[in-house]
Amino acid sequence: MTRPWRERPDGLDLFVRLTPKSSRDALEGVEILANGQCVLKCRVRSVPEDGKANAALIALVAKQLKTPASRIDVVAGATSRSKTLRIEGDALALAERLEALVAGTP
Repeated sequence: MTRPWRERPDGLDLFVRLTPKSSRDALEGVEILANGQCVLKCRVRSVPEDGKANAALIALVAKQLKTPASRIDVVAGATSRSKTLRIEGDALALAERLEALVAGTP
């Protein structure tokens, strides 16, 4: 299976497709976009204005990965639905947690 992240020496980059204004906050599994990019589908209740949806996304990912939100930044796509999150930390441990999350989603 293709993974929606790329490991880095200081952590990893997570590729996300965000749906704001949803009825719930959730990670919904992996999807291949029309351009061939593999992304993690995420939903948040927050609206996409003033960075609220990005903050909710960071909080959701931090909670799911059990890592501090301060170690996660949106490095690409701040105003787009397709985003890249940079997560600082042990790349191997983060990848293992993501594997477990992806395997547990429908």
